[in-house]
Amino acid sequence: MDPLESAVADTRRWLERAVVGLNLCPFAKAVMVKQQVHIVATPADDAQAVLADFARELDELAALDPQERDTTLLVIPRGMDDFLDFHALTAQAERLVRKRGLEGVMQVASFHPRFVFAGVEEDDITNYTNRAPHPTLHLLREESIDRAVAAFPDPAAIYEANMETLRRLGPDGWKALGVGVGE
Repeated sequence: MDPLESAVADTRRWLERAVVGLNLCPFAKAVMVKQQVHIVATPADDAQAVLADFARELDELAALDPQERDTTLLVIPRGMDDFLDFHALTAQAERLVRKRGLEGVMQVASFHPRFVFAGVEEDDITNYTNRAPHPTLHLLREESIDRAVAAFPDPAAIYEANMETLRRLGPDGWKALGVGVGE
């Protein structure tokens, strides 16, 4: 399988088994079922080229009806292995959303295989709430987030529930999900 196709397959498997399967995001299942999630991998391996692909995906998502595409995940299988470099890239992507006049319309979330919460040990299982098989920039429509929050008025409860779910699951349980690269 082509490396970009493999990265998309890895990400889809992670979404299905971890994000939806463990209910880490209670809003993800509906858009997955309706096939409104677009997952694409970029061949880029440097920040500027990734941002060019991000800009294209941002414009495309903004132009489409939410019923056709509600969200986009840009998977970055090359060049963003360092979490701090990826964190800087995420900030640049957020600036690009603002420059395009889409602040309040689109939002950027990010996932990285080496994500670590501030003040938490690297091997703490709770970090996996924000870990994906590959660095990923997730474009979400603010309108969809607003609807989801209205249906689930205590978003902090999601965070706490996710932490508890992962603590119960443990590292062996996470590994058993088979949501890593090429699994």
